[in-house]
Amino acid sequence: MLQQETIGFLKELRQNNNKEWFDQNRKRYEKVKADYLGLAGRLLEAMQKEDPTLDGVTAKECIFRINRDIRFSNDKTPYKTNLGIALHPGSKKFNMAAYYIHIEPDGQSFAGGGIWMPDTALLSKIRKELHYFYSDFQEVLANPGFKKTFKDLNIEEGQKLSRPPKGYEANDPAIEYLKLKSFTASAPIAGELLTSVKLVPHIMDVLKNIKPLIHFINRGLISDEEGGL
Repeated sequence: MLQQETIGFLKELRQNNNKEWFDQNRKRYEKVKADYLGLAGRLLEAMQKEDPTLDGVTAKECIFRINRDIRFSNDKTPYKTNLGIALHPGSKKFNMAAYYIHIEPDGQSFAGGGIWMPDTALLSKIRKELHYFYSDFQEVLANPGFKKTFKDLNIEEGQKLSRPPKGYEANDPAIEYLKLKSFTASAPIAGELLTSVKLVPHIMDVLKNIKPLIHFINRGLISDEEGGL
């Protein structure tokens, strides 16, 4: 669970997203950060028992700085108003599918994972895995836990090609997934759960159900150009 003070801070930051307010409330933020890190540590410890690819990852590697990168953004507000936790197999330095938890007040929290907008080389590997092992991918999507929790992959606006990607035919059985530019799935976290003792068990149920998708994607990403490991 998170402390109510953490949720309150995020709500206030949304209304006062400026350096002056943040500096005045920096001591509060330090408590928020400790609370945030604690949640990341509990989730990581629990998932390491479920997924050995997370062995060696530390909680500090799973959290993000609150400062936004505004160099190329029209939105110049300096701080994020959410908390993100990413459990990356092998840590953030590896470009792999990961488990992800997004904490944001007012019904915008969710948990899930996958890989968002991979570069061309990684996307090519994922598409090859889908093309050659589509039956394995169908098993992932057909798993009762996955279907109940996510229904299907997320399909965000602008994240899907209108035509088959180069090298693939329109009649490929996997074509609707081959058109995707991102491969993620997520499930909402009710606001009342954020400060409840049920938060970690709830998130763990979600992460366990996305584990097969994470492993399918990463199997393709660690394969060589010929498809072998």
